[in-house]
Amino acid sequence: MSTQTLTIGKALNLGLRRAMEDDAKVVLMGEDIGRLGGVFRITDGLQKDFGEDRVVDTPLAEAGILGTAVGLAMRGYRPVCEIQFDGFVFPAYNQIVTQVAKIHARSRGRLAMPIVIRIPFGGGIGAVEHHSESPEAYFAHTPGLKVVAVSNPVDAYWGIQQAIAHPDPIVFLEPKRRYWEKAEVDTDAIPDPLFASRVLRGGDDVTVLAYGPMVKTALQAAEAAAEEGRSLEVVDLRTVSPLDLDPVFDSVRRTGRCVVVHEAPVTLGLGAEIAARVTEACFHSLEAPVLRVGGYDTPYPPSKLEEEYLPDLDRVLDAVDRAMGF
Repeated sequence: MSTQTLTIGKALNLGLRRAMEDDAKVVLMGEDIGRLGGVFRITDGLQKDFGEDRVVDTPLAEAGILGTAVGLAMRGYRPVCEIQFDGFVFPAYNQIVTQVAKIHARSRGRLAMPIVIRIPFGGGIGAVEHHSESPEAYFAHTPGLKVVAVSNPVDAYWGIQQAIAHPDPIVFLEPKRRYWEKAEVDTDAIPDPLFASRVLRGGDDVTVLAYGPMVKTALQAAEAAAEEGRSLEVVDLRTVSPLDLDPVFDSVRRTGRCVVVHEAPVTLGLGAEIAARVTEACFHSLEAPVLRVGGYDTPYPPSKLEEEYLPDLDRVLDAVDRAMGF
């Protein structure tokens, strides 16, 4: 039977396994991903089955991981690099934005960089400093990189395979506090395109946009709003670079109102770009300004305070109320 109930974590594991079975050039690299199976056990069992040459336990050196991946990609391999936690990616930032993102253009297309950079991102797990960042805007702002943010097991299973098969470098964001969320996954289905948004719940009053860990929060807000007689349309953006906004524009032209939700700080976050583009495309349809709900403009707080920092159902509903008040 091709349909299984999977968590996001297990879906990623099976997706990586299938990609490695399909292409011997796929190589996994990262800290403790082999014998341990990664801190979240996403790569559990893969080194045992594919060997230490294809599931490589690297030194604790993110710049070295990405630098090695660049060389492997130049020689025809498809490296999949795991960054253990989001806040650990910054030592590799130089390699990612000056090498990984640029070599294809610099070589006038002669060299491809089919590298996937897996990053568990976001908060909500009670972790210490540097373990709960939302760095997507840094990478979405960098030409030459694509940025995917999955929110469910189906997209995790198919998305990781599609990202590995893609010819360009992809930053693949995984919502760490949702790793244990379950859903039915048809492993023989025809998947949706990788760089396409999806309407998850239809509605007429307000369009709510989210990606990654905030998709579940947006859906919860829509359930709560329905009890009050309000109809929210929830769109999972799925990819933050490139943005697939045509379905968003269609929705906003119908609802006249839009709220964008993400965990990252509001200032210069993805919500700002989305709000600008929705306003440009849907100006004459808007009944209210496009509103943003996000983290505060502070460093991510200690774990005892993260519930006060993270956008929740009440903050989304407050934005909906403000949008409806215009």
